[in-house]
Amino acid sequence: MNAILEELSLKMQAGKVKDVKALTTQALEEGVPAGEILNDGLLSGMSVIGEKFKTNEVYVPEVLIAARAMKAGMELLKPYLTDANAKPLGKACIGTVYGDQHDIGKNLVKLMLEGKGIEVVDLGVNVPAETFVATAKNEGCQLICCSALLTVTMGAMKDVVELCEKEGIRDQVKVMIGGAPITQEYCDEIGADAYTSDAASAADVAVELLKA
Repeated sequence: MNAILEELSLKMQAGKVKDVKALTTQALEEGVPAGEILNDGLLSGMSVIGEKFKTNEVYVPEVLIAARAMKAGMELLKPYLTDANAKPLGKACIGTVYGDQHDIGKNLVKLMLEGKGIEVVDLGVNVPAETFVATAKNEGCQLICCSALLTVTMGAMKDVVELCEKEGIRDQVKVMIGGAPITQEYCDEIGADAYTSDAASAADVAVELLKA
C-alpha cells in the first residue's frame, strides 16, 4: 500500500487534524486517486478505530478525535470525489426515537457509519416515526437507524417498523435498532431487521445490509 496512505491512516487514528490535512493534500498532489485516499487512508483508519472500540482498546474520546480528523480529510477530498463519481456505499437516516433526548450513542453510530463510507442524514433526538419514514422516502435511504436509551421510549421503534409497512417501503428499507434497553428478542418481536449492542458492530451490520 502507498506509504503516504499508511501514514495518513495512522495520523487519523491518532486524531492529528493538521497532519491529516497535510498528508491528504500531499497524496492529491502526487496524483493518488481521491477514492483510494478515502478508502485506504481515512476509512481504513476508521475501521481500525472501530475494531479497537469494540474490544475496549480505545474509548469514546479517542473515537471522537479520530472522527474529527477523518472529517478534516474528507472535506479536502469532497470536490475530487464528486468529480470522480465516487458513490457512497448507501444512505441511512438516524435518530433517537420520539420522547428520548439521548444522543451520545446515536452520534457514535453516525460516526462509525460515515467511517464505512455510508452517507448519513442525522435527524437528531425526539424523532417521531413519521419523520423517520418521510426522510427515508424523500432522501432515498436504504436504512433507518433508531436509538433509544429509555425503556419507556423503546416502543416508538415498533411504530417506525409499522409505519414503514403502512407506507409500503418495508421491502426497500431496513430498520436497525439499538440502545441500552434494546435486546435481540425485542428486535425480533417488533420485526426490525437488525439489533447491535455497540456502535462499531452497528456499522458492520449496516454494511452487510446495504450489500445484501
